[in-house]
Amino acid sequence: MANRDAPQLDTVEDEKQVSHVTNTDEEPTTNYSAFSRWQKRWIVFIAAFAAWFSTLTSFVFFPVITSLADGLHTSIQNINLTVTSYLIVAGIAPTITATLADRVGRRPAFLASFLVFVTANIGLALQNSFPALFVLRMLQATGIAGTFAIAYGVLADVTTPAERGSYIGIVAFCTNSAPSVGPVIAAALNASLGWRSVFWFLVGCSGAWLLAILLSLPETLRAIVGNGTVVVSSWHTVPLRRMRPKPSNANRAAEIPRQHTKSGLGGLIKILGHKDKALVMSAIAVLYMVWNCVQASLATIFIRVYHFNSLQAGLIYIPFGVGVGFAGFVTGRILDRDYKHIATKYGFPVDRKKGDDLTEFPIEQARFRSTFIPLAVVCCALVAYGWCLHFKVHFAVNLFLQLLLGMSLQVCFTTLNTLLMDLDPLCAATAQAVSNLYRCLLAAGALAILEVLLDRIGPGATFSITAAIAASCSAICLVERSRGHRWRTQRRERER
Repeated sequence: MANRDAPQLDTVEDEKQVSHVTNTDEEPTTNYSAFSRWQKRWIVFIAAFAAWFSTLTSFVFFPVITSLADGLHTSIQNINLTVTSYLIVAGIAPTITATLADRVGRRPAFLASFLVFVTANIGLALQNSFPALFVLRMLQATGIAGTFAIAYGVLADVTTPAERGSYIGIVAFCTNSAPSVGPVIAAALNASLGWRSVFWFLVGCSGAWLLAILLSLPETLRAIVGNGTVVVSSWHTVPLRRMRPKPSNANRAAEIPRQHTKSGLGGLIKILGHKDKALVMSAIAVLYMVWNCVQASLATIFIRVYHFNSLQAGLIYIPFGVGVGFAGFVTGRILDRDYKHIATKYGFPVDRKKGDDLTEFPIEQARFRSTFIPLAVVCCALVAYGWCLHFKVHFAVNLFLQLLLGMSLQVCFTTLNTLLMDLDPLCAATAQAVSNLYRCLLAAGALAILEVLLDRIGPGATFSITAAIAASCSAICLVERSRGHRWRTQRRERER
């Protein structure tokens, strides 16, 4: 019998439901995913590195803004318009890409995205006018902005809840480390070879990854291939036989129903109406806003306060990236440990191969078990960072605070994105796309007033206000942890 403290398990009828869930005789006879461990690692790595380009592309552009303005004989203000247009398209495009990925498959969506992206980068490397730059930047965003959403969809396809944390750390590391790596790469290329070399760099890397996807990424969408063993068309079949799952009794395709997703515009609107998902997305959006405020102002503030040159201003992104990288892998292990702890506490079995039924499982408690300390670190580090800048404390202190912010924000992002995937694994890509639109809108609004606040009230007060907003995430997470399970149950009953 489950522990009496488990949420909504305090009646005899509910205890029977738990007994039904934990009855090993009724567990599925097939594995959740037919792919082997090394195959799953490669699939997730391919998807995660594809998602890396979605954030890298935004940040490699910043160091070449001045060079582009000089080379195209236009103003920096005009070049900044291409940044705005890119962000607008990057906020909208993933909703289309994710819908495509949830309907026709992950593999076709990745291939189409990278084909558009490579084409746009070739055009950007060759163009000689501002109008061409403006149009091609929007095409660039159309192609690559949605790949992170597809990556989370792939992750939900091949991993069980018990092992999901370890794998999501790879995706989170790639999507959140690019902003620290991108400016360094772009600054070095621009200084040595000119601004066109940045776009040729993107052509080379993305072209190579397009080939890797074509040759070695199998289709994973469960609506098409089930657990990976359903025979599909040549468009969805991976050429490399080593990436095809081996048939076995535990991997019988007939035992895995091919579940169909409810994506599309109706699915997007419906996701926004789910209270539990809306709360998780709100927390993600607030923390993404914080992250953008810190990163967008970093170089400008250090140049102003510490008189850094442009190369030094590019290198100061490294501590944040190191923190993100370290936390990206550690958090996955923490999430898996927390999942096992809650499962043991409430008497639920853990099956890393066949997967666990999350219908009655208190997944909110598992995911939020180790979240509140990193949230507190984010708030404290923000306040300290702002006032250290205000009083011009040695820059090494602020670089250390950047490291802390990178680690703590990454822990929170990984946790929240994992929970969002747990709440809707069949439409994971679509849910991530909706979350992306939400967070981009909030971040854009904050960035619009950030420079005004820094000029009028200074970095100390500005980042103290930012910390106060970040603290609201604690309340959001507490509400989701206490009521999320109830809302899931009510929604499931309505949809029957």
